Amino acid sequence: MLNSTSKHVLHCALLFGLLFAFEIFCGGIKVKESSFVVIDPWAEYGTLVTIVLYMLRLLTFLTLPQVLFNFFGLVIYNAFPEKVILKGSPLLAPFICIRIVTRGDYAELVKTNVLRNMNTCLDTGLENFLIEVVTDKPIGLPKHRRTREIVVPKEYKTKTGAMFKARALQYCLEETVNVLNNTDWVVHLDEETLLTENSVRGIINFVLDGKHPFGQGLITYANENVVNWLTTLADSFRVSDDMGKLRLQFKMFHKPYFSWKGSYVVTQVHAEKAVSFDNGIDGSVAEDCFFAMRAYAQGYTFNFIEGEMYEKSPFTLTDFLQQRKRWLQGILLVVRSGSIPVRNKILLGISLCSWITMPLSTSNMIFAALYPIPCPNLIDFVCAFIAGFNIYMYVFGVIKSFSLYRFGLVKFLACVLGALCTIPINVVIENVAVIWGLVGKKNKFYVVQKDVRALVTV
Repeated sequence: MLNSTSKHVLHCALLFGLLFAFEIFCGGIKVKESSFVVIDPWAEYGTLVTIVLYMLRLLTFLTLPQVLFNFFGLVIYNAFPEKVILKGSPLLAPFICIRIVTRGDYAELVKTNVLRNMNTCLDTGLENFLIEVVTDKPIGLPKHRRTREIVVPKEYKTKTGAMFKARALQYCLEETVNVLNNTDWVVHLDEETLLTENSVRGIINFVLDGKHPFGQGLITYANENVVNWLTTLADSFRVSDDMGKLRLQFKMFHKPYFSWKGSYVVTQVHAEKAVSFDNGIDGSVAEDCFFAMRAYAQGYTFNFIEGEMYEKSPFTLTDFLQQRKRWLQGILLVVRSGSIPVRNKILLGISLCSWITMPLSTSNMIFAALYPIPCPNLIDFVCAFIAGFNIYMYVFGVIKSFSLYRFGLVKFLACVLGALCTIPINVVIENVAVIWGLVGKKNKFYVVQKDVRALVTV
């Protein structure tokens, strides 16, 4: 069996090999005369059309910052780290509260996962912890000294009128509700998120270190039973995003330049109180993004936590589309908000612009083939690099998510091929999400189906 370093070296060799081949194929690296476009677009297509074609080509560069962060994150740091080793005794760890927020629609799922997560913590040796379930509707969580059910009153309102998950999270910080000390830690999970022993060890190391009040780690989606192979393979891109961009911005810069996710969020109580989830409607649709940007603006630092957690991808394409639409609308509200200084959301804003202009960027692939235009070699090289690397993100996500030893070579390669085949579908869904997100109402919080048992009819 290959060790961690060997896997990383092979991954880098595959990455650079595929990029080199893609550059040659797309003409980013020109090896023959036929690679050069000799047409004069100004004479052939006219001034207006030529300007539009060049503008479409340049839109590709909006994705360059996040592509570079993903590239260096996947290359600089070992992409296949060994099992997390505890750097101190779990008995010496500060108090940890594992907080799960739910509407209460999937009570059985929450109760099952609370028990599983509790046992995972105990198996890892963690003793000083509590699992809190914050719910809009009572779920009947069994009484236990390590669990606590908090029902958010219907009449509860925050000072700024925060809604949805942000409202529930802010309720936990109220003096009459909160039972934690300022030096304690909170691990925020979605109702379907499962801890692993690796992630618990990573969290223990993070809180024992105590240098950074905020942290986050990797989430994978191809664990246990896969409900929807199409959405799971499409989400392989998110796995690469965690190991690349998220890891680089936290390990090297300790800043949430591109925001973070809403689950596997670790915070120290005093810092969470100072940042607050009470941020009005702008901070209610993508409360995780607003919180991260506000913490960044206040000078707090972040770090990457070793060890992965498990979640499941959306069960249907409709949920997949709704999820992306909500993310775009929420991030749009964050970027437009005057509560966060512009300097703290520059890279997030550029990333959002690349997402919003995705329909135009997608059309560029068609127009580039129908109406070729000559560009400087550097532009051709960078465009091919961006396209080739984004394709590799799907490949790496599958390699990271699926075990070769568990699936076997044939099924493993089929998963890689399947992920590549999902790219056109994913592009279509992302484009629809952009258009729908821009024209639709932006103050809704769509919750995807979480419990696979609810899909089974008798």
